[in-house]
Amino acid sequence: MARLGKNRYGKSRVRLSRITRHEDRHDFNEWTVRVLLEGDFETSFTEADNSKILPTDTMKNTVYSIARDSKAATIEEFSTELGDYFLANNPQVSGALVEIEEKAWERLHIDGEPEATTFKLAGPEVHTVRAVRDQGREWSVRSGIDGLVILKTTKSAFTGYIKDKLTTLKPATDRIFGTRATATWEHATVSPDYAQVRSRILAALLREFAAHHSMSVQHTLFDMGKAALAAAPEIASITLTMPNLHHLLADLSPFGQDNPNHIFVPIDEPHGYIEATIER
Repeated sequence: MARLGKNRYGKSRVRLSRITRHEDRHDFNEWTVRVLLEGDFETSFTEADNSKILPTDTMKNTVYSIARDSKAATIEEFSTELGDYFLANNPQVSGALVEIEEKAWERLHIDGEPEATTFKLAGPEVHTVRAVRDQGREWSVRSGIDGLVILKTTKSAFTGYIKDKLTTLKPATDRIFGTRATATWEHATVSPDYAQVRSRILAALLREFAAHHSMSVQHTLFDMGKAALAAAPEIASITLTMPNLHHLLADLSPFGQDNPNHIFVPIDEPHGYIEATIER
């Protein structure tokens, strides 16, 4: 005897670019949207009955249609606006999840002056949001940044760890610290200034990473999280994932050369993987 368990469906990888035209400048956004719906869909699985199914192609069209008239300035605002539409217009839907990634386009500056209609991609990182709501309840919104590639060439050590018969790692008091960080934070207040909160959190994370005298990735991760909480009282917690992307000292002794922390071999596999949630 089989029965249907928890299920949902939706549309993923809906790509959208938006130009907001002001008299003196343009604003530009590039988003990738995913919508997932939960609800009364059991008969579509068990009885081949599609009468309660909103086509995923319609979901794609809805993203573009809502974006056309939306005044949302942030992905957080747009995600909740889009989700509200699906919940209000589909009584068979009990809950909606909207996830959006935003590429980090920023305005180009020429000779120190902002260029009104030209942009450059700031880096590989993307801004993220995950918004969830059930019918009759409030939104839960988690914002974040994914793929933040940062590195420092000193103020990083790793000593005092467990050594057993399989340990070959040598203690390091001055090493390269590189990571591709992911951060997500839970908003504690309703409808904060999402863009300003994001800016303060990112600045705090980068400032702490640069200044921190690290004794491990764990050590730096925790203090970065503390700095983010201090910078943004609007958030309740922050989760950080920080893989340790190693740079191994090259052995130049076969060539009769020393290597005073000068030449390294960068590797990204395998890598250390550290994550934690820092709460108030």
